[in-house]
Amino acid sequence: MAGTESFVFYLVDEFAHLSFSCAVEPLRIANLVSGKPLYEWSFASENGETALSNNGTVVRVHGGFDQPVKADRLFLLAGSNMRNHMTKRLLSALRRERSHGTPVGALCSAAYILAYAGMLDGMRAAIHWAYHDLFVEEFPNVELVPNVFVADEKIITSSGGTATADLMLHLMGETHGADLANEVADQMVYNTVREASATQKVSVQARHGMRNPHLTQAVQIMSESIEDPVPTAEVARQVGISTRQLERLFGQYLERSPSKYYLEMRLQRARNLLLQSEKSVTEIAVATGFRSTTHFARVYRGLFGVSPGGQRARLT
Repeated sequence: MAGTESFVFYLVDEFAHLSFSCAVEPLRIANLVSGKPLYEWSFASENGETALSNNGTVVRVHGGFDQPVKADRLFLLAGSNMRNHMTKRLLSALRRERSHGTPVGALCSAAYILAYAGMLDGMRAAIHWAYHDLFVEEFPNVELVPNVFVADEKIITSSGGTATADLMLHLMGETHGADLANEVADQMVYNTVREASATQKVSVQARHGMRNPHLTQAVQIMSESIEDPVPTAEVARQVGISTRQLERLFGQYLERSPSKYYLEMRLQRARNLLLQSEKSVTEIAVATGFRSTTHFARVYRGLFGVSPGGQRARLT
């Protein structure tokens, strides 16, 4: 029987509180249902006293990032505006622990911080879907996947939210067996435990209650061709149906034309990049398939009611 396994959580200010609860509560419940101290955990933050979550909750911590970690696992947890909290102290601590052989993991948006530190190069990684566009643009040496978590790399990553519970239950099952993991899930009234390969976002099929493979393939082609948009006729040709058939499918299931759906997909990515990156409006226009910034600004305002520059100004 394995002894007590210790976890340290580095809490970055504005960390995702949902991910925090989904990380710690399974450990507490495992101790409760087993009647044994299977897990122990502690928290660290920038100031060594408290950490602020994204819902305003303040958590008292046990120390700062300067203190060496003496634990079996270190998880970095971030959330909103993680780019604003990548301090030299935090990056130095992460590199120190990595060099000392401490198993490091990232929850929610924290994979961005590890990638920035160069710790995920050549690996598969998961991050919350809201940061996918930014991540792909900035870290081409990391293989970003849409999975809820990645547990078979040297660095474990989770997309956050309830996916954190999926990860914890997975690790628990590996160490203590499926029976304990299932019992903990039952105590959480959590009956939809997902494997690592599950995807984060609701699929087009599930979201719209349909199972049309032609529409699914068409949406996939579009999503993979944001920078160089594919004409509707070419999408239809690749799918193997006529343009008229494709237009009929989009109208039936998505209530818009293929071209309008494609445009909204590109503009949504542009919005993500405006809010999450420091790229110029021109760079973002090019990255989302617009050759004219004037046209880009016009259609952006048409969808979101604000210009690209105005969208970014709202953050200040």
